[in-house]
Amino acid sequence: MEGDAQTTIVIADDHPLFRGALRQAITSVLPGARIVEAGDLDRLGEVLRSEGDVDLVLLDLAMPGAQGFSGLIYLRAQHPATPVVIVSGSEDAAVMRRAIAFGASGFIPKSLDIERIGEALSSVLAGAVWTMPDLDMDAPEDDEAAEIARRLATLTPQQVRVLMMLSEGLLNKQIAYELAVSEATVKAHVSAILQKLGVDSRTQAVILAAKVGAASRSASAA
Repeated sequence: MEGDAQTTIVIADDHPLFRGALRQAITSVLPGARIVEAGDLDRLGEVLRSEGDVDLVLLDLAMPGAQGFSGLIYLRAQHPATPVVIVSGSEDAAVMRRAIAFGASGFIPKSLDIERIGEALSSVLAGAVWTMPDLDMDAPEDDEAAEIARRLATLTPQQVRVLMMLSEGLLNKQIAYELAVSEATVKAHVSAILQKLGVDSRTQAVILAAKVGAASRSASAA
């Protein structure tokens, strides 16, 4: 693939060494690409707001500020035109399939060598969805997890952020402060979240969300 100085790629990972490895893989494919790094979800949000047109986001599932697939769900809702590729320590087939179901344009295990990562990035930048060649995308999914995933996908970007903060144990007033909104607005978001997820309490909402995120959090901690 020819290098293009206009191509902007964001690496969102909290490990500097792995960001360096990804940078090397990108420059091997796109020598002229502009690479921006983010170490947590808040910084990633700032980058996407300030950069305008971003061609690709490489997202670590275990990055600070996100639980499981919440970061991916948030990005797909907030920036639907920006391709997101998950780069994770997990090699669990179910986690890979679920990431694609949530809208990821690819899933790259961190165990891949730089050459293969470069090949995967070339494929995604060309418009394809990339997964490991031996991944069976038609394997049966856990019915309960699939239904929870479907409900989570109906949340708005702000509702996803509120759910993420609920998962961190924040109170309504703390969430309101972080999001610079009123407590009444937060309460409205919480009510909408409970309704969309089909639960009666914020505790149940957090437990429900964790059911599709727990595997990715533990497996992607590397």
